[in-house]
Amino acid sequence: MNAPRGFEFTLKAWQLITHEAKSPTYKRLKKNLTEEERNEAGYFKSTRIVQEAWAATLSCAKALKARAILFQCPASFRQTGENIANLARFFSSIKREKFIYCWEPRGEWDSQLVRSICADLNLWHAVDPFAQRTETPDKCYFRLHGRKGWRYRYEDGELTELAVMLRKSKNAYVFFNNIHMTEDALRFKTIVEEVRS
Repeated sequence: MNAPRGFEFTLKAWQLITHEAKSPTYKRLKKNLTEEERNEAGYFKSTRIVQEAWAATLSCAKALKARAILFQCPASFRQTGENIANLARFFSSIKREKFIYCWEPRGEWDSQLVRSICADLNLWHAVDPFAQRTETPDKCYFRLHGRKGWRYRYEDGELTELAVMLRKSKNAYVFFNNIHMTEDALRFKTIVEEVRS
């Protein structure tokens, strides 16, 4: 299947960068990790396995001619000095190229700290806008997970509310991460066009 002309890909960074090996998502990993690799994976650690995962992610982003790369963190990636230092070291050490880097912290993170990290490391704060306010309102990456879980179907009124939110942002991505993602995205596209006209 070919992407239509003008289609823009975004992608999520490999979980070996963001998630510890004890995360349930690792059950789908096709690569067999050694015990050492399992201990060194995730949380933006300065390790060989994280560097290799970044190289693979970067290669995919270039092949797809993507503009944005999302770093979605698990709730277990907490607001600790070590995690913040790892995050800063990772984004300060990689070759930034021309990609937009989006960070989705989960769990309890102080909003002012998130705003400061995003400003210092040139990151877009990725959020579900119905659950949390973005700390980078001029650079929005919205991931809609479904208000009552991934089986949720968004109502037209909610999609209109979202379209109005986006009028305030110069740059924005909206990603539907629910079972009805295609239908919701197509309805949202129509609503955005109506709101803008």
